[in-house]
Amino acid sequence: MSKIKIKINNREYEVAPNLTILEACREAAIDIPTLCYMKEINAIGSCRICLVEVKNARSMPAACVQPISEGMEIFTNTPAVQKSRKANLELILSDHNKDCLSCIRNQTCELQKMSADLGVSDENRFKGKMNEFELEDNHSSIVRDNSKCIRCRRCIAACAELQEISVIGAINRGFDTSVGCAFEAGLKDVPCIACGQCIVACPVGALYEKDETEAVFKALADPDIHVAVCAAPSIRVTLGECFGGKPGEFVEGKLAAVLKRLGFDGVYDMDFTADLTVMEEAKELVERLTKNGKLSDGKLSDEKIPDEKISDGPLPLITSCSPGWVKYCEHYFPEFIANLSTCKSPQQMFGAIYKTHFAKKLGLDPKNIFFVSVIPCTAKKFEATREGQSAVGDGIRDVDAAITTRELARMIKKYGINFDKLPDEKFDSLIETGTGAGVIFGTSGGVMEASLRTAAYLLGGHLLGGSSADKIDFEEVRGDEGIKKASYQIGDKTINVAVASGTANAKKLLNSIKSGETNVDFVEIMACPGGCVNGGGQPVQPIRVRNFENLWERRAESLYKDDQNKEIRKSHESPLIKAVYEEFLGEPGSPIAHQILHTHYAPRGKDIKV
Repeated sequence: MSKIKIKINNREYEVAPNLTILEACREAAIDIPTLCYMKEINAIGSCRICLVEVKNARSMPAACVQPISEGMEIFTNTPAVQKSRKANLELILSDHNKDCLSCIRNQTCELQKMSADLGVSDENRFKGKMNEFELEDNHSSIVRDNSKCIRCRRCIAACAELQEISVIGAINRGFDTSVGCAFEAGLKDVPCIACGQCIVACPVGALYEKDETEAVFKALADPDIHVAVCAAPSIRVTLGECFGGKPGEFVEGKLAAVLKRLGFDGVYDMDFTADLTVMEEAKELVERLTKNGKLSDGKLSDEKIPDEKISDGPLPLITSCSPGWVKYCEHYFPEFIANLSTCKSPQQMFGAIYKTHFAKKLGLDPKNIFFVSVIPCTAKKFEATREGQSAVGDGIRDVDAAITTRELARMIKKYGINFDKLPDEKFDSLIETGTGAGVIFGTSGGVMEASLRTAAYLLGGHLLGGSSADKIDFEEVRGDEGIKKASYQIGDKTINVAVASGTANAKKLLNSIKSGETNVDFVEIMACPGGCVNGGGQPVQPIRVRNFENLWERRAESLYKDDQNKEIRKSHESPLIKAVYEEFLGEPGSPIAHQILHTHYAPRGKDIKV
């Protein structure tokens, strides 16, 4: 593509012709501040913070939406530009709740940083209308504080454009405009899936996760309570960002070390139950393939599956590891509930197996165990409270607290632990580590790939790919494309698979399956675009990073590298997995496995409660 010549601040550059002023300046190493802009989903130019001067233009255009043209002369930091940006920022601040010291986004707030950069003081010359908003904190996972909202509409775009759910939008007009749900309903009263993409899109403290750290601190302080914690696969490639690390920096050793210093009695790697999920889900896939005539004579190895162990579910089997996706299915595609795997997610499996099998091994009463998960996902908070998540019964939850990456970072800072100076340590030896298959659960396509590795084994030695060696890497289901499809050979049969990340892509895929356009046997769906590495509970990155860096790619690369370096890369080869089945579960899909590790779902409807 031929380039065009433009001038930025009197210097000449050659750039691609299809860029905006904002993008062209970025290529020239010039950052133009923005508040409302989100690349490809919220290019509305409404905040007017990105104003620039263009020679011979009648007014200052918004750089985020103004395309460049041949010979354009752009000025990004003239006195007039700086004056206009400052005035627009002061107008935004005039009706903003400025209790910054107590705000959850203090020091990570884009508005706060921009105020410092542009020299805006507390003495605001504009007096806006400070609307009175009640804190909305009765949702399972998300808190909304509209006194902090700057009406940038980034959360609206994330919900509507990125996820295609649209449960929030702009209400009223002019100075009375606010962001909320239809008919002024609360988030808990609309079909919100709790994915948290609105939170990571928000530049200020108007949206944040429901904090559970005080409950964890309280449990840690009680000498009669055994407090155990497990960390999800993706946390090891995101937690470092909360302490100045680069996106994707691998901090597994420091993660284990800091959890021990926080005082947990047991510090474990959720890779273990990711492997456990693979075992149960792969067995379920094989059973459904057999039941639905996809495998000849119903044979696995040399034995036929007994009828009472065959899943009654239809094809395609759809993974159930993402609670945001499961809730989306219950609200928007209830006709696919029967297709969902009945497996609990790795988070819930860990709490369930810990309060049953491992409680017995450790001599603990489940009533005295407080189990914590560190997770990338706000919907996990909802999942921990839903029905069917109690292996022990008597009102004892599998997981007592699900804290996000951000919450863990706040706990570390509150304890005064110097994360960067920590040595690398290992998770506790009782459940020391998982396999490479468990690691890649943190990225889109990882659950599919891990399950395929073990499904081949469960088929009695039939090899995927038709080669003389087991196929390990399934590159076809990797990558950040919204929908990926592939076909694999299992013996003389072809298994068609599909992967979707983000509910907008899930909608497209499910509608394609319903119409008969797509014929698949196994589907992985993650609620968040890119999978858990881009979950709604992950570190908040400023928009200048989110717009121009592929966070998914950086974080996923680290997980795939860790998988490659693992000595064991298949779930069924894990010594711990073998021991758990020998000592407790018997075999994948056994009655005790179903009692402890499986759950159920129910339609939820799309009605708004007013």
